[in-house]
Amino acid sequence: MKYRSLIFDFDGTIADTLNEALSIYNIMANEHNLRPIQDDEVHYLRHMKLSDFLDHLAVPKRLVPKLLIKGTSMLKSRISRLPLIPGIADVLPKLSKQSDHFGILTSNSVENVELFLEHHGMSDVFSFVSSTSKLTGKAKHLRSICRTFSIEPEEIIYIGDEIRDIKAAKKAGVPVAAVGWGFNSPEALVGMNPNFLFHEPRELHNLLK
Repeated sequence: MKYRSLIFDFDGTIADTLNEALSIYNIMANEHNLRPIQDDEVHYLRHMKLSDFLDHLAVPKRLVPKLLIKGTSMLKSRISRLPLIPGIADVLPKLSKQSDHFGILTSNSVENVELFLEHHGMSDVFSFVSSTSKLTGKAKHLRSICRTFSIEPEEIIYIGDEIRDIKAAKKAGVPVAAVGWGFNSPEALVGMNPNFLFHEPRELHNLLK
């Protein structure tokens, strides 16, 4: 079917924020006596779901909200200089014109996303940007988007780069497209049985065929 609404994750799906996020995490790890991430273990971490990732780094779950808020704040001063995922700029405007509702749902802040989009001349591409302050809060927001626009869950699709994006979409009863160019590896993503798995941005056009 043709999806009426396309909802995108931001970090790793639209914005190439991985290296900056790892840098910010290591700064915070030093401040909180946590184990830093070494360059040679990033490939290994890309195969992990969120809970395993936090356990591997021995990050206390009670500390996660504080780290998310602080990391998001630190990213603000750097967000404008970060690049788009290669090839995504050619795809998003075309998809937007063919969608009834074209939005972003992210764990990042609305302010950071809007600054990034403005810097890259894409402020008018998306009809809305929504944010959740929790790493695992996207399912609730996806259901809210359905109510806001009076559309059925099967009429929208969520596009993201992480295992938690797939889990959130399934919890909300929403179809999901996983993209293999972000944080989690394609092997890890396909194991979660998304409706689609794309390896290049241009393949996103298949969602509206």
